Amino acid sequence: MKALTGFGHELEALGWVSDLLVGGSLATGDYRPGVSDLDLVAVTDGPVGTERQAALVALHRRLDDTTAKGLKLGCSYVDSDRRTEAGAEHPTWTHGQMVQRIVSGVTRAELVRHGHAVFGRAPRELFPPVTDDDIRRAARAELVGPWAWAARRPWVWLDPGFADLGLTSMARGRHGLRTGQLLTKSEAVERAAAPVWLVEQLRLRRRGEAVSSPRLRTAWFAWRDAWRTTRRARHYGPF
Repeated sequence: MKALTGFGHELEALGWVSDLLVGGSLATGDYRPGVSDLDLVAVTDGPVGTERQAALVALHRRLDDTTAKGLKLGCSYVDSDRRTEAGAEHPTWTHGQMVQRIVSGVTRAELVRHGHAVFGRAPRELFPPVTDDDIRRAARAELVGPWAWAARRPWVWLDPGFADLGLTSMARGRHGLRTGQLLTKSEAVERAAAPVWLVEQLRLRRRGEAVSSPRLRTAWFAWRDAWRTTRRARHYGPF
């Protein structure tokens, strides 16, 4: 991908980014142009302080308006000395802003099991091995954490995009808990706890087609699935 190669060159030119890694759907072979995010992790040679963050914000804003426009390019900037700290927060560019966020267990698993480097070292050289139980723990953490929070707020599911994300995330979470394996979003669509008509519409949207679903009915199915799945997830473990 030309934009990704160009982004890599820009980061290398900064002089303090040693590695750029590809995770998410692009790593697992499930990338859908115009639909999927670009989930990247960059490793730096020290903390990303105020000056470095300012340089990154300027870079990302310029790219989002030019060569990376519409690509939903996101990247976490991980201090090399803290890359094995699972709970550490790192500057992360996502949806047009810089936030502080952890590199989740699921993201780490995708990197180690499927990821590759745009430049620098391979993910397996930078992060420890990921076991099946690690994936079970990561899936449970997401279900009983942010998704349980959302399940207690039925109104957030009225957002069609959030409802779609919830249905696929619940399927991925259940699969991770049961098997200790990762599931792509396209595979998760086929396992969504939803009526046949809604699964078909999810499938079409995953392909990039502009198909809408009944807002209230979709919100109801997605919220109900999240409520049930997050409650059950509390009973899994320890692993």
